[in-house]
Amino acid sequence: MTKKTSRRQQILESLAHMLEISPGERITTARLAKEVGVSEAALYRHFPSKSKMFEGLIEFIEETIFSRVSLILNDEPQAVARCELILTLLLGFSERNPGLCRILTGDALAGETERLRNRVAQFYDRLETQLKQILREAEMREGVRTTLPVNIAANLLLSTAEGRISQFVRSEFQRKPTENWQSQWPVLVNGLMKEALVSS
Repeated sequence: MTKKTSRRQQILESLAHMLEISPGERITTARLAKEVGVSEAALYRHFPSKSKMFEGLIEFIEETIFSRVSLILNDEPQAVARCELILTLLLGFSERNPGLCRILTGDALAGETERLRNRVAQFYDRLETQLKQILREAEMREGVRTTLPVNIAANLLLSTAEGRISQFVRSEFQRKPTENWQSQWPVLVNGLMKEALVSS
């Protein structure tokens, strides 16, 4: 059982690595099998299709991000700081995992099943819903309101992070998602929040 899990992990890590070193290229199972050092038949013993391999990477993204979002919500009471920490988490994760950014932008999913693109869309929807909830609670708990309707404010925050991830992919991983983020965040949040204290 351990060996099987280990091989699955190796396949997913190899796929993520290939997405990183071959920007813009489509990954075939033949190339992936060569990278892993197994036959294509061996790949299919662990994953019934290439879609399932991509799904495995999307699951890794979801589990990593949302488990840490839960920790942020438990540890940080202030709404502005929560939003900052969640977006910084997303940007930092993206920077450390360039290949996975091609999944988050949909770049690597061209020609793949619609289900995969929908799952990535759901990932972002879930993050946006979380930001909305934080901003709604901020008014009740802290007397802090957004200058825009909450749903528009949450969308602006998330789309700013999404844009930085897209720039990272478009620059072939040269333009880091966290670059200048600490300077831009206070400007973004001060324009968006009334009576908000910017976290340091």
